[in-house]
Amino acid sequence: MTDGNTIQIDVSEDRFHRLRQIPWWDQSRLRASRALVLGAGALGNEIVKNLALVGVGTVTIVDFDRVENSNLSRSVLFTPGDEGRLKCDVAADAARRIYPGIHAQGLNTDIIFGLGWGWYLDADIVLTGLDGREARLAANRACIFAKRPLFDGAIEGIDGVVRTFCGWQGPCYECTMSERDWELIHRRRSCNLLSRDEMVGGHVPTTSTISSVVAALQVQQAVKHLHGLDVQAGRGIIFNGLAFEAHAVEYQKPDDCYAHEVPDTIELLPWSTLTVTALDALTEATRRLGDQAVLELRVDLVTERLCGQCGFRDSPLSGLLRLRQSDGLCPTCGDRLDLQTTRQVDATSPFVRETLARLGIPAFDIMTFRCGQRRWHVLLDGDRQQSIRSTGRVPALDGDHT
Repeated sequence: MTDGNTIQIDVSEDRFHRLRQIPWWDQSRLRASRALVLGAGALGNEIVKNLALVGVGTVTIVDFDRVENSNLSRSVLFTPGDEGRLKCDVAADAARRIYPGIHAQGLNTDIIFGLGWGWYLDADIVLTGLDGREARLAANRACIFAKRPLFDGAIEGIDGVVRTFCGWQGPCYECTMSERDWELIHRRRSCNLLSRDEMVGGHVPTTSTISSVVAALQVQQAVKHLHGLDVQAGRGIIFNGLAFEAHAVEYQKPDDCYAHEVPDTIELLPWSTLTVTALDALTEATRRLGDQAVLELRVDLVTERLCGQCGFRDSPLSGLLRLRQSDGLCPTCGDRLDLQTTRQVDATSPFVRETLARLGIPAFDIMTFRCGQRRWHVLLDGDRQQSIRSTGRVPALDGDHT
């Protein structure tokens, strides 16, 4: 406004003034919310950008990769000077430049075997910018376990899909998997199950334009959820860029989907993966559940590598998907090794005195113990300071989680 030669500025129009004009919009809800973003590539860049623009208060970005020159044509948050830096940290820095009021941090870890499920409990919403099925499967099961909505996006070329899952009460990502999807996963996990090289080297051809479209819809659905609005869970939109067509799909929950386990309670204990051994944990589990208590692992643990040719033998105690193709060859004679794996630890296991970290259990994780039909779930709260470096937040155990 002007009054003669005086210019008057309406200071009432703060950063989010136009958003507040939307009748149902509540900026305080967004400021108090916590988002977990899985993947910081082309899609993850757009997700983080949009979360910062709408004023989400806390964003944690998970990725283990570094910025490459080829990322610059598809990733709005990366610049030439960022090459070689961790994607998650660059994205967090850029989010703070977009919205200085945001608390953004990067986690340099792998989603399958490095991200503790406590991070899902600490989030209100989970959004994916992932390439592979394995990572999506891991995120899907964690979201169901923590009762957190999963806003999934996928892109290839100029095509994309956006889906919302609340798997503890309806269809989940795993429900949408076809026989062909499972066949591809099993093929990659066969031949000694060494697929780490493929997982690291895989790149999906795509453009910045479809990333913008898909991520915008993901964040829009997430914002609706944070306001208590219907997000059409169990439905998706498939976009065909060449035909300029989009159609909606509705997914069903089949009877044979085993991903829908939701615990009644999750107990916080001051345990750390760095100091507590499997024996320590099983001793307490035995006291609570009974003498046959076992620790269930979510990923295959390689307990032994054997060479039938020369007799070489060692015990790597490594998560299976951590291994590279070269780890499947005998270092002595070069012959292919046989791998012994397990998904449970009991009191008689030869490695029961190893720390939880040595067994591949990530910091701030949720552990599950079983004895018959009884289960006991524990959040490793002793890893809080190690994992939540500067958020200062207490995991939000909503609903039935106590």
